[in-house]
Amino acid sequence: MKLYDYPAAPNPRRVRFFIAEKGLAVPTTTIDLAQREQFTPAFRSLNPSCTVPVLELDNGTAISEVPVICRYLEELHPDPPLMGATREQRAIIGMWDRRMEINGYLAAMEAVRNSLPGLSGRALVGPHGYAQIPELATRGRQRVDDFIADLDVRLREMPYVAGSNFSIADITAFVTLDFVRSRLKVTVPDEAAALRVWFAGIARRPGAQA
Repeated sequence: MKLYDYPAAPNPRRVRFFIAEKGLAVPTTTIDLAQREQFTPAFRSLNPSCTVPVLELDNGTAISEVPVICRYLEELHPDPPLMGATREQRAIIGMWDRRMEINGYLAAMEAVRNSLPGLSGRALVGPHGYAQIPELATRGRQRVDDFIADLDVRLREMPYVAGSNFSIADITAFVTLDFVRSRLKVTVPDEAAALRVWFAGIARRPGAQA
């Protein structure tokens, strides 16, 4: 297998984190998004959506979209289970991971892609260009603040996002928070004590450095 990657982008990082937690070694090839290599004919033929990450299998099949790549790897290497070991666990973890993606990750993307000058005309990922809308950047920042507050409430009750065990939902939440910290200069406030403890613990995991 081969992972098409871009080290600075959060979505590929989610997959690298997942791979590291599985203890796997998957070769990577960098697609330089800053140089718009995702739009080259060669990469378009691999992924018409022009996004990374992409997992290319040994038979040439290309799989994109973070949850789908992770699900494939989970089925191939079920231990340790990061998406649940039972039907109920899979449902609960999947629910929380989706919440982290919608309320956190997509909110962050809304803020970043509608505000950074380098993304002018690229407010949405994919093969088509879209103009930035400053109001969406403002809304995205508010959504990120709400995400942080809501996640702190959740982590006062549970050690991990989806319950008692570390899972893909923690990966999505951690990568999102680390991304907004670097790109939006948003930090977890002191009063969000549970979230700060959780974040520090996840940061010590091997996957956090992937």
